[in-house]
Amino acid sequence: MIYDYVITTGKGDKLNLNDYRGRVIMIVNTATGCGFTPQYEPIEQLYRNYHEKGLEILDIPCNQFGGQAPGTDDEIHEFCTLHFNTTFPQMKKADVNGPDELPLYTYLKSQKGFAGFDEHKLKPLLEKMLAEADPEWDKKSDIKWNFTKFVIDRNGQVVARFEPTADMSDVEDFIRSLI
Repeated sequence: MIYDYVITTGKGDKLNLNDYRGRVIMIVNTATGCGFTPQYEPIEQLYRNYHEKGLEILDIPCNQFGGQAPGTDDEIHEFCTLHFNTTFPQMKKADVNGPDELPLYTYLKSQKGFAGFDEHKLKPLLEKMLAEADPEWDKKSDIKWNFTKFVIDRNGQVVARFEPTADMSDVEDFIRSLI
């Protein structure tokens, strides 16, 4: 269950997900130098609009996709607050795939696998790049790129996975349905 996991904040403190029991949680792997980086703005707006109503957002920076989050945890936090005025909690940079992946991501991917990209201007580029790297890419539950979002309901169940190509208004509509 999601509440069994403890992750590390960007400041090095332990964060027990059990502390968020009864809240809606969105967990997103982010990067500061990605074509999807502007999603920080609507993510912050979600946090501002729904945090008092029970939404928590956990940002887990990841440098596994094109080296697009190269900075230290402090540098990433500074970038996000300076450029996007983010106020939601930012975790320590971590891997989301592979042998060193954060155990939380092993769990999330086991609950909601990859179901394809939504229509988006970057969809053809992502699919081509991923297919060149691994012909079986679309059959694996791995995180495919930065800004993949998992939504957990108030009962601790992983109820949705939104790829970076998802329209943020669809993400908001889904979260609003859980609040």
